[in-house]
Amino acid sequence: MTVTSDFTTKRRPSLGQRLAETKGRPSGFDYLRIGLALAVVITHGAITTGGQAADSHLWVTPLRPVLRAVLPMFFALSGFLVAGSLERCRTLISFLGLRVIRIYPALIIEVLLSAFIIGLSITTLPAKAYLTDPEFHRYLLNVTGDIHYLLPGVFADNPFPNTVNSQLWTVPYELGCYITISALALIGVVRRPWLAPLAALGICVLHLGYRVIEHHGQSLYMLGGIPGTLLIVSFLVGISLYLYREQMSWDGRLFGGSVILAALLLTYLPGGEYPAVFLLGYVTVWLGLTDYRRLAIIRSADLSYGVYLYGFVIQQLFAFLFPEFRYWWASVLVCIPCSLLFAAASWNLIEKPALKLRRPLMKLEAFLFPASGQRFWQKGVPLTDGAAKRDI
Repeated sequence: MTVTSDFTTKRRPSLGQRLAETKGRPSGFDYLRIGLALAVVITHGAITTGGQAADSHLWVTPLRPVLRAVLPMFFALSGFLVAGSLERCRTLISFLGLRVIRIYPALIIEVLLSAFIIGLSITTLPAKAYLTDPEFHRYLLNVTGDIHYLLPGVFADNPFPNTVNSQLWTVPYELGCYITISALALIGVVRRPWLAPLAALGICVLHLGYRVIEHHGQSLYMLGGIPGTLLIVSFLVGISLYLYREQMSWDGRLFGGSVILAALLLTYLPGGEYPAVFLLGYVTVWLGLTDYRRLAIIRSADLSYGVYLYGFVIQQLFAFLFPEFRYWWASVLVCIPCSLLFAAASWNLIEKPALKLRRPLMKLEAFLFPASGQRFWQKGVPLTDGAAKRDI
């Protein structure tokens, strides 16, 4: 007599299957975007109210692995979504054009508001001296991605002095990510997906080797966040997970194990950030592919970029205007709602209208490449309305 069992092991869906189940629009990525942006504002509450000493103390608390994970997760999220945009675009004209209209309009307005409204209102210098100061002119280069943090006579007596928008340090790395993925596209990363993880591993090893040489083989322990180069690695990890989405499982056990191991690496192991960014990439995509009901804050707008752009300067302004309330919790309570308000204004007045430039961009691409109905990397899916939203 043969005994049979009704128990069967259900095969876990792949990342690609999960993406298809959510019709390419899982809410998890939307929640992650705004959550990570708000986490950056919360983190900056310490340095803007207590200065460098308070910030240094924050990085040795039990929050250390969480703080170190925020930006790598941001870049891994971007890599996964931008890889989808690359696969759907016909040429680099539309791909890079979409990146430009997503980043630069809001960035330009934030820089101009900081320089001409906030800076001019609170500088300790006379208006003419302020506007003719070389430091002011250098600050305006931020609109190009050449980042400068100082405005003359602005925030000089703040706990974290002479810095207007420290958060913009990641912009050059973001631009570096787009250059990197464009180079990979030109050499056929969609047809040869192994190029993406190879590039991630190569950059990781080269940067680790550089640091070992720089520190003469001594400890690689870092007090603060991870090196900027690893943000590009995180971006490439996100790309890799997208390209191998049919081979990678959407597995809760793998997610949990990755969270625990990444936390241990980021907390205790000198140089642990190098393997950790690969684990954080999977953690990010797993969370992004969840699909909880959308709340109003993410249903009709993407406020994450605006929160990220305006959060630090709002926190610096709060510390300047209300020195008697220079407590991190006060900064968070006041500046998060203000950042969300500015982000909503940025989305509705700047970012969302800028999306209309997509149509002339596509017309320009069609004019320059009228005979090509196929993407030059020879793979992809039609650019539907839903996909177009994800491209931005």
